[in-house]
Amino acid sequence: MVIDNLQSDWTALSEKYFDNDAIIGSLWKSIQKKYTSKSRYYHNLIHISTMLNLAKENKSQIINFDEILFSIWFHDIVYKSTSKKNEEKSADFAKLALEKSSKKKLHINKIHQLIVSTKSHEIILGENQDNAFLLDFDLSILGQSWEVYQNYIKKIRKEYQIYPDFLYNPGRIKVLRHFLDRKTLFFTEKYQQLLEVQARENLTKELRLLN
Repeated sequence: MVIDNLQSDWTALSEKYFDNDAIIGSLWKSIQKKYTSKSRYYHNLIHISTMLNLAKENKSQIINFDEILFSIWFHDIVYKSTSKKNEEKSADFAKLALEKSSKKKLHINKIHQLIVSTKSHEIILGENQDNAFLLDFDLSILGQSWEVYQNYIKKIRKEYQIYPDFLYNPGRIKVLRHFLDRKTLFFTEKYQQLLEVQARENLTKELRLLN
């Protein structure tokens, strides 16, 4: 059901920009294949669906809505736990794919930058709150209940199962401390109010588990 709904969403979005059904179908097959690979425990189509739903909830606040949607679709399309260039490669994948669009103007370079911004989770494009919303959608899992968050960290650990604890734990601790040292985890006022406190509690609890 989730996949069927997502395919409908993808088709509705891409038909605005591509006049070739074969390209739309081919890109969907790539998206489905990438996000359903066996190594995807968290960064999968459920994650994409969650972010798309959050985008829809905030549509009235987003200036370049379709660019945000495409950024969500492609932001984790390349994901290998052994790579430090997933975001750049995902951004390049998106750029190459979207350059085939011809029906309507699309800000492809903006999409590229939005995807790259998910690497450090810092705003690159500051002319409006689109980049802020994208990053907040991506990190919204951090502010869920402790039970949901525990399930999330188990899935992340599985994605990095190639690494033993003595290698994984220090890296994860570094990530958690980086987020906790930030003035705010979330960039929009809405998600600061909704998720900030719970997110900091969750990160702190996980940090204790790892130490």
